[in-house]
Amino acid sequence: MSKATFYHAGCPVCVSAEHEIIELVGASNVEVVHLGEEKAHISKAEELGVKSVPALVTPSGNVLHINYGASIEDVKA
Repeated sequence: MSKATFYHAGCPVCVSAEHEIIELVGASNVEVVHLGEEKAHISKAEELGVKSVPALVTPSGNVLHINYGASIEDVKA
């Protein structure tokens, strides 16, 4: 199985979701990208369809927006 990618910005909503995702799918099955610290990854997240964080991009390319924390535009600022 390919890894899912979990994008977040470090807010409490995002951190909580990160812990839940890792608990559900296992740390070895998900790459965690903190967009607040890794701004170079924002354009890739946008290309994949991420509109807000936290968001999980599945191995098949589906974007699952989880419990609104911040828009991608807010993360860019």
